[in-house]
Amino acid sequence: MIIQLDPHITEAAKADILAHIKAVKYKATDVTTQRAHYLVAIGKADFDLRTIGQLPGILDIHRVSDDYKLVSRKWRVRPTVLDLGDGVRIGEGSLTLAAGPCSIESEAQMELMMQHLLDNDVRIMRGGVFKPRSSPYSFRGLGMEGLKLFHQMARAHGIKIITEVMQVSQVEEMHDYVDVFQVGARNTQNFNLLDALGGVDKPVMIKRGISGTLEELLSSAEYVFSGGNEKLILCERGIRTFETASRNTLDLNAVPILKEKTHLPVIVDPSHGIGIREYVPTMALAGVMAGADGIIYEAHEKPEEAASDGAQTLNFQESARLIRNLRKVYALRQELE
Repeated sequence: MIIQLDPHITEAAKADILAHIKAVKYKATDVTTQRAHYLVAIGKADFDLRTIGQLPGILDIHRVSDDYKLVSRKWRVRPTVLDLGDGVRIGEGSLTLAAGPCSIESEAQMELMMQHLLDNDVRIMRGGVFKPRSSPYSFRGLGMEGLKLFHQMARAHGIKIITEVMQVSQVEEMHDYVDVFQVGARNTQNFNLLDALGGVDKPVMIKRGISGTLEELLSSAEYVFSGGNEKLILCERGIRTFETASRNTLDLNAVPILKEKTHLPVIVDPSHGIGIREYVPTMALAGVMAGADGIIYEAHEKPEEAASDGAQTLNFQESARLIRNLRKVYALRQELE
C-alpha cells in the first residue's frame, strides 16, 4: 500500500502510523520526493485500510497490488505531466517532439540542428555526448566539454536538452547542463545508476531494455521514484527479437499497455525501434496513433556523414515533413478519442 503523509506530520504521529503498519505485519519504506512524503508498505495480510487511513497525519492511502507501486496508475489516476520550463511540457494533453543527432559532433552541427528545430517549433534537442557503442573503435562522443558547449548553445536558442548518462560518476558533473537525463537501453537495469538518479531534481527518461519486459521497465522507474525523483518518462525504443529485417522490433503494443499501467508519460523512439531511415516516419506516426505522449527521433543535416547511426537518421527535409505529419495525426487522434 501507499500512504501519503501530511507534510507537517509530527514525529509522534508518524511513529504511531509505523506501529500500526508493523502490527498488520507490513514493512514500511519511507520515500520523500520533490512533491510529497510517502510510506510504501509491503505485506500480504488482508485488513481494512480504514484502520490505518483514519490515523492523524495521513492525507491518503491506497492498496496497490503491483510490484511497481509508486509508478502504478492504480493509486494515481491523473497522469503525470512534466514541466521543463519556458512552456515546454511532457505528458498527457499534448504531443511532445524531440529530435537531434545520435552524437553531438561539433558547434557547427549543433547550430544547424537548433535552427532546424526552431524553424519547426520543436523545443527539445536530443544528442549524445557519452555514447555507448558496440565497438570500442567507434566514435564515443565529445564528453563533458561537448556537453557544456551543447548546454550553452541550447540556452541561447531556448532549446531544452536530453542526453544520456552512462554511469553514477557522471550524474553530478552533468546535472547543471541537462534538462532531461536519458537512461539508455543498456543501462535500464543499472540499479546503482537508477538509485543515483533518484537523488536528483531533474527529469529522467528511461528507455526500455534491449530484451526487457514492460514489467522490468516499470520496475526500473520504481527505483528512481523510490529514491526521491518523481520526474520520470518511459520510452519504448524497440526490443531485440528473432527478426533480422530491422535493427529492432518496435513494440507499439507497449504504448497502450503502459498508458494503462502507469501514470508516467510514455514516448516512442522509432529511430532505434526500426533502425531504417525510410521507415522511421511511418513508425513515428504509428506511435502517435498508439497513444504516445511524444516522439523522439534522430535527425542530422547530412545523415550519410553522421558519426553514428546515420542509417536510421532523417535529414532536415525528411524531419520537417515528419513534424508536420505528426501534428496532423495527433490532431486526428484527438478527434477520434
